[in-house]
Amino acid sequence: MKSDVEELMPRLLPVEFGASSTDVDMKGAPRNPQEYLRQVQLEASLCPEVVVAQIDPKKLNKKKQTVNASVAECHAAPVGFSPSLSWQQQQVGYFSDVRQNIAKNRKHWSSQNLDDNVQMPKITDEEGWKRFCLGENIYLGTSSCHTDAEPEPALDYSKMGFPPFLSIVSRLSQSTVLMVLDILISWFEEQDFVPQLGRWLFALLACLEKPLLPEAHSSIRQLARRCSQLRCTLVLLQSTSLFLTTASLCVALPIKPFHSCLL
Repeated sequence: MKSDVEELMPRLLPVEFGASSTDVDMKGAPRNPQEYLRQVQLEASLCPEVVVAQIDPKKLNKKKQTVNASVAECHAAPVGFSPSLSWQQQQVGYFSDVRQNIAKNRKHWSSQNLDDNVQMPKITDEEGWKRFCLGENIYLGTSSCHTDAEPEPALDYSKMGFPPFLSIVSRLSQSTVLMVLDILISWFEEQDFVPQLGRWLFALLACLEKPLLPEAHSSIRQLARRCSQLRCTLVLLQSTSLFLTTASLCVALPIKPFHSCLL
């Protein structure tokens, strides 16, 4: 008659041991395959069906080590400088329209030929992307970031920075868009705001597709925090320039289009 265990878990390798199976030496090495299987069977029969773990209660009361990582939050706009709700809704609506138009016409613009002077950097060339987007004048620090220089007779995009034309940004994959966005945000963390940066940030944010890549949420929050910090600085300097409006715009955009509610 089969045991209850065998009824629930039938043997995968049924082996007949014969009458000498009780004389198996558990301490010695098996002499043949049958003795090996018999040793395994006997060892399994000695194991209890239910095992209760012996837990030391003192270890449960041990204080857990915690790591406090402080993350800077967005600075609230100073009194009198907070953009109105209608202004925010208007800007977010315009931004959403731009995003829809880019998504609709991405295939058309990505098939357009680039001008001969447009030499896009390699994907992993961080310094090359800074030069490409911001221009050599900004990248090398040879141009003031808060003054609008007079346009040159012949535009030299290598010095002024290439604008984010649709024929350029439409060629970028989502991973490349996020990578360039991270490069510019990292540059922005240590430098002042410049118009070239604002144009590229707006264009790259408009090119992000939902659902966002996991890394995109962190980048958007980082950008919003930096812009909120810049906004407070400009208010303290009593600046009423376009940079103050741009800073407020970069704080407002991530909220509704990307649902970044953890700002």
